[in-house]
Amino acid sequence: MPASTAITLALVFYTIGVFGERRAGTLKKSHLALFWLGLICDTTGTTIMTTIARTSTAAVSPLHATTGLLAIVFMLFHALWATFVTVRGSEQSRRGFHKLSICVWLIWLIPYCAGLFIGIPVFHFGDAAVLTFSVCIPALIGIVLFAQERKEIERILAELSAEAALFEAMDRTQR
Repeated sequence: MPASTAITLALVFYTIGVFGERRAGTLKKSHLALFWLGLICDTTGTTIMTTIARTSTAAVSPLHATTGLLAIVFMLFHALWATFVTVRGSEQSRRGFHKLSICVWLIWLIPYCAGLFIGIPVFHFGDAAVLTFSVCIPALIGIVLFAQERKEIERILAELSAEAALFEAMDRTQR
């Protein structure tokens, strides 16, 4: 139970950090703190789960162990890079950081989903099915998120185009 709680707290902290950064439009120290809290919780939960797995006589999926380790590696890279960008990065790099954050968050969801499918006794999926479902869920979320971002970019470009047309019209009337 403590492992599941720690992993769920990692999901909460990491999600709030990633989407808070996306909403703010720039990387802030508060987001950085949430990334590090998410990493700490994920590492704690993974360490507890590893200890339980080592003492258990039940078969343990190597898929979940591998993806869990990769998730921690990605989160560590993300937190370290976010720290660098916060301390030494340009304003432009702070504004664009959310793209990396979303990608790392989506990758992190793969082992999170895998743990859910493996850990819920009602499901009796093999590794192939777990991996398929665990990749499909973040992929669908990613498609929705990037489609929303694309619509936002298209809206901004349309506004800029309208403003440019207005300035052209004003310029023509002044001649």
